[in-house]
Amino acid sequence: MTSRRALSAAVLLALAGTPIAAQNPLATPFTAPFESYLELLRQQAGIPGLSAGLVQDGQVVWERGFGYQNIESRIPATPDTPYLVGDISQTVAAVLLLQCVEIRRMTLDEPVSGFDVRLPDADPTLRQVMSHTTAGENGQVYKYDPERFAQLTFAMEWCAPQSYRKSVSHRILERLAMKDSVPGSDLLDPAIVPEELWEPAALERYQRVLQRLATPYRVDKKNRVVRAEAPKIEGVSAAAGLVSTVRDLARFDAAIDDGILLKEDTLQVAWRNVIGREGLPQPMGLGWFVHPYRNQPIVWHFGHVPNAYSSLVIKVPNKRLTLILLANSDGLVAPYQLQLGDPTKSVFANLFLRLFT
Repeated sequence: MTSRRALSAAVLLALAGTPIAAQNPLATPFTAPFESYLELLRQQAGIPGLSAGLVQDGQVVWERGFGYQNIESRIPATPDTPYLVGDISQTVAAVLLLQCVEIRRMTLDEPVSGFDVRLPDADPTLRQVMSHTTAGENGQVYKYDPERFAQLTFAMEWCAPQSYRKSVSHRILERLAMKDSVPGSDLLDPAIVPEELWEPAALERYQRVLQRLATPYRVDKKNRVVRAEAPKIEGVSAAAGLVSTVRDLARFDAAIDDGILLKEDTLQVAWRNVIGREGLPQPMGLGWFVHPYRNQPIVWHFGHVPNAYSSLVIKVPNKRLTLILLANSDGLVAPYQLQLGDPTKSVFANLFLRLFT
């Protein structure tokens, strides 16, 4: 562990002396050190396979696979390698729910009980559940709770009376031609899916993608990378279960930035920190984390499937620039307590932010 921390410190120290690109931060002289440092950090974290991409102005301007999506078969990781993305599924749910708000099927400050959502706390609003907050004596109180967020699956099924899987598939994946993304890693089992949900050709495509799913790994107590059991996740919910790739998430990101999925004023609300006790900003907006960095907002989210997968998406809206990282171990996020809301605790996030902002 000490050597790993030392390597992280060495990388960040080296970055301190790296010039920031004044005009074109994505030119080759700047992506080259980014690749080198990213590979060092991947090895340090014991991540077998890592897929990465940078999106600017709706275009993938750099992408790369590092290591292996399957060590035993020596299959390299690529930008088209599918992974379980974990909590990043929340950003897809946020888009779907905010579309419902835009067409006035819902309002943000309406109790979710009106949308067939039952929670143990005192009937929170849609805004509160989407921002992982509850009402306190002096304002909103933040606590990251994916299981609570997952209950918004029922809210989406109330808004669009169909299976949540179908909404994800039809309104996001098919609309954006996200051909290597799947609404649930359990679709390899034909008994799981009602026959009428998809045409046979669509289901066969999903199953072909899942057959290429990156093999999960974990680091054991002796610091060795060992194969892990594939997590058994039932379906896809508002909080988890989506399978995707760097290239497909880049399509999703571009559609958000280009106003295809949500209106600009909706994004301004979603990407604004909810205000909590004593008027202090809380870590989240609506479905995304929001954090200040060098006098500009950073919009981001992470995914954590323990001992199996991890993911990190960081957006710099002022530059229309996004980093997407997907890994087949939890090393991208597990050490950093990102649920507390500070992306700069991650050496991977720091690498990106120091080089490109």
